[in-house]
Amino acid sequence: MLKGKIHSIETFGTVDGPGIRYVIFFQGCPLKCKYCHNRDTWDTSGGKEYTVDELINDAQKYKSYRNASGGGMTISGGEPTLQPEFLTKLFKDAKKNKIHTCLDTCGFVDIGVVDPILDNTDLVMLDLKHMIDEECIKLTGVTAQKAKRLALHLRDRNIPVWIKHVLVPGISDTKENLEALGKFIASLTNVERVELLPYHSMGVHKWEELDIDYELKDIRDGNQEDIVAASKILNQFGVDVYNA
Repeated sequence: MLKGKIHSIETFGTVDGPGIRYVIFFQGCPLKCKYCHNRDTWDTSGGKEYTVDELINDAQKYKSYRNASGGGMTISGGEPTLQPEFLTKLFKDAKKNKIHTCLDTCGFVDIGVVDPILDNTDLVMLDLKHMIDEECIKLTGVTAQKAKRLALHLRDRNIPVWIKHVLVPGISDTKENLEALGKFIASLTNVERVELLPYHSMGVHKWEELDIDYELKDIRDGNQEDIVAASKILNQFGVDVYNA
């Protein structure tokens, strides 16, 4: 029987897409983001196994207030596309039950793998980590190329997208990166929202619990001033920031 490895479930999510969301955090991630606040999701051998029916049945317990709010189901992680067969079935069954589906992804996935998932995806929340490849590698362990290709593919399929970008002081809030981000977003025609998220260190304790060195411990947390300054750069490319 097909099963997925799940890190955790949030039944009343309010920041992971429109309305009130049933949020499922998948176990496993191919990236190694230095600021990750869910460090315990990286291990692909961890998590608890669920069937699709178990998740759908549990989600339906909350459909009254979820539907009233215009909400739905969001799949996050970790990186959900590491379990493509399970996610494809989950979204297919969610749509059969008239549940709005949202995929929260870093974009590090091949188009051929993600396409069957996208067939039943109403919204994609795409986290663009860094637009400069060499800096993206330092920050996450991978380049930005797959995420960019996915963004362009979502545009071609006309699937609604919310872009997210974490502003890490001195790393991803540079003029060079933000200008590249603004230019890239301006080339997309399906972006419904752009969110700039201030870097925070609230997940450091998870690294410490795993006895792993947190490399950004000397970086200050971001603030609203960082959001405003970065927004002004994106505005130059006609990109409006949702939370500026």
